[in-house]
Amino acid sequence: MADNAWPKTMRAWTFDGATPSLAKALHLEEQAAPPPKSLFSPQAILVEVLYMAVNPADYKVASLGILARTLMSPPAHPGMDYSGRVVVAGEAAAADYRPGQLVFGRIEPNKYGTLGQYIIVKNGDGLARVPSGLENKMAEMAAVGTCGLTAVQTIRPYLPKEEGKDGKKSAPKVFINGGSGGTGTYGIQVAKALGCHVTVSCSGSSAQLCQELGADEVIDYKTQDISAVLKAKGQQPEFSVVVDNVGITPSEQQDLYIAANSFLRPDGTFVHVGGGVSMGQVKSAMKRTLVPGFLGGGKRQFKMILTQQSHADLETIAGWMEAGKVKSVMDEVFTFENAPKAYEKLETGRAKGKIVVQVGGS
Repeated sequence: MADNAWPKTMRAWTFDGATPSLAKALHLEEQAAPPPKSLFSPQAILVEVLYMAVNPADYKVASLGILARTLMSPPAHPGMDYSGRVVVAGEAAAADYRPGQLVFGRIEPNKYGTLGQYIIVKNGDGLARVPSGLENKMAEMAAVGTCGLTAVQTIRPYLPKEEGKDGKKSAPKVFINGGSGGTGTYGIQVAKALGCHVTVSCSGSSAQLCQELGADEVIDYKTQDISAVLKAKGQQPEFSVVVDNVGITPSEQQDLYIAANSFLRPDGTFVHVGGGVSMGQVKSAMKRTLVPGFLGGGKRQFKMILTQQSHADLETIAGWMEAGKVKSVMDEVFTFENAPKAYEKLETGRAKGKIVVQVGGS
């Protein structure tokens, strides 16, 4: 590795804590220290970040106090998702990646996050090459990371493998609770790319977006009872997978997992995305997993998903994007100087699509 290839300094937004919010705690360093060479391994890749996408996990992790300091000693840079350019590839990675190559992906939370100009990707699981023809879509590629991986990992592993009575595999039915958010917009497209019939919940104002992405049926959670609508769809439970991006029904009166006994097939899977750290969320998760059906608990398989790094999944998404089957739904792209505003908008919960920050040059 040539010493002159490693940056001496970089621009980065840093934080020491997340009080009162990550957006307000961020401050810009024009001469920040780049990731040290001591963190670089033969499997690693040094990437110059061109764009990064913000995620709720960024401010949730930053607010974990002592645990956050264990994961990322201050001053730290937030951010996991990115698109960028390879600067240096370790000996074990050099066969697959070369300097100047455009890549995208996701890193785990660490001190040197993607809101800095340079990151170390530990190994090939955290990135994939940008497909030919999408080189001018680097903002959209940065948006894929966490939400794209989550969409694949919450749907594909749980689809039924059996064929229909006529020898042909029928389209599995998937319900996505929360279809217009970051994970939901990818989830609709991923499910359709996998040949599924897709029903989603969203507000009436987002219905058109979800339909344009491929949703076959839309439930307006503001005017309809989600569980009642799903129950009424057939005499027998018909959904193979339920992906819950929300946690509970909007009325907060009935846990969607418990209600799923009536619309999720006996061999189906209820997939809960992520997990919070409040006592209420912990109690809800415990009820879902520990209370048996005869005592009022759920009767279907329950999975709580934490997104995993996967080169194969990133490549799959890239192939779908190249084929025009999947796209990133973009809310807004902020300049690097306005990065705190990106987090302010994210925390409102009103974004329709992904919020991205331009970090480096084109």
